[in-house]
Amino acid sequence: MSTRQPLPPAAPALRRTLATARRVLTQLRHDPRTVALLLVVPCLLLVLLKYMFDAQPATFDRIGPALLGVFPLLVMFLVTSVAMLRERTTGTLERLLTMPLGRLDLLLGYAVAFGLVALLQATLATALALGPLGLHIAGPTWLVFAVAVADGLLGMALGLLVSAFASTEFQAVQFLPAVLLPQLLLCGLFVPRDGMATALRWISDVLPLSYAVDAMTRLTTTATADPAVARDLAVVTGSALLALALGAATLRRRTP
Repeated sequence: MSTRQPLPPAAPALRRTLATARRVLTQLRHDPRTVALLLVVPCLLLVLLKYMFDAQPATFDRIGPALLGVFPLLVMFLVTSVAMLRERTTGTLERLLTMPLGRLDLLLGYAVAFGLVALLQATLATALALGPLGLHIAGPTWLVFAVAVADGLLGMALGLLVSAFASTEFQAVQFLPAVLLPQLLLCGLFVPRDGMATALRWISDVLPLSYAVDAMTRLTTTATADPAVARDLAVVTGSALLALALGAATLRRRTP
């Protein structure tokens, strides 16, 4: 008589993660306004940026690549921080965690779901920027796409992390200027990081957005796959994974 082979230890965790991802994607499918915010708004911002510098195409070519990654990051941060907070405030998170679902399983499920959204988001934004908007980038297109996806994943991971420290949706939104605006100012988008005061340059060296902007900036001038871009991409991806791990460690079942 045949006996069933036991499932590998990772199989139940994988099923729980995928089940969470399916639930999140189903919720997004029934929320067209959030889908529009995630997919349409970054594209509209790129169009706005293009026509702001309509008489200065060189300026658009200089800052457009960096903002191709920054815009999706901002939107993903906002949506994921509010979405996870809503899970807590409605009691959904507490009910889920009474089942065999760990905090890391939950956050990985969110990462899978929003990772797929980030892929679609990056595809639309990159195709728009490099196509109709005429953004000129010397580097490989696939690397531009990879950095844009990594930026979206970083925004998602940071949003999930900070949601643990908010009690209301208004507080979750307040974290956006507190967490992201300093990174925007110090990432080298407005002033080269080498020209900053020494203390600010040291701070910028530990901020993940600095490496995202550095990668996109290098891709505007380097026609080949620069090893420095791979290093920057690894830092951005590693920062996203670290934020997910910290989010799993600090996630609370309910809002006090």
